[in-house]
Amino acid sequence: MNLKKGLFERRSEPFRVLHQEERAAQDLSVQLSSMLPTYYRTRPIVFVCIGTDRSTGDSLGPLVGTLIEEQDIKPFHVYGTLDDPIHAVNLEERLKDIASKHTNPFIIGVDACLGRLKSVGAIQLSEGPLRPGAGVNKELPEVGEIHLTGIVNVSGFMEFFVLQNTRLNLVMKMARTIAEAIVLAGHSVERRNAVSIEKWREELQQ
Repeated sequence: MNLKKGLFERRSEPFRVLHQEERAAQDLSVQLSSMLPTYYRTRPIVFVCIGTDRSTGDSLGPLVGTLIEEQDIKPFHVYGTLDDPIHAVNLEERLKDIASKHTNPFIIGVDACLGRLKSVGAIQLSEGPLRPGAGVNKELPEVGEIHLTGIVNVSGFMEFFVLQNTRLNLVMKMARTIAEAIVLAGHSVERRNAVSIEKWREELQQ
């Protein structure tokens, strides 16, 4: 669960969509695919979905991981599902495991977060790593080159109580939108990779 951002950081503004917008998944997928490496065979693309189904609000990550895993998207590797969640207790160990399996992976962190009332239901795609652990007062490793977060409820007071009383209906709808965007981005990356390889072959024949 990512509750806080670092102070005085200067990054580009995150790309944001509301999960209920008609083209939310399509618009998010376009932005996501533009940030992913084309040659996924030489730089594996790995989604690390953080959270636990023991808390409704914090289940966004493993729900997204489960939905993506069921689609079996060729360019992507997925870690963190309802069956095998990644959370504060095992995060460091799982990141070491991912590093041992993949050479120079491009990692995308996926997590729930809390925010302002008017932002609840928004999905954000941001540059830079995810910084989980603020809500559990634990120093955890950063995750990813970029990250996706879903604002599932309001921050500022009794965060864990708020998370546990977040509506599953909202979290499930947001998870479906994020998963659909990732699936569409996967198809885009595959097409882009195929075109790039074909151009490379043509150049070799010239």
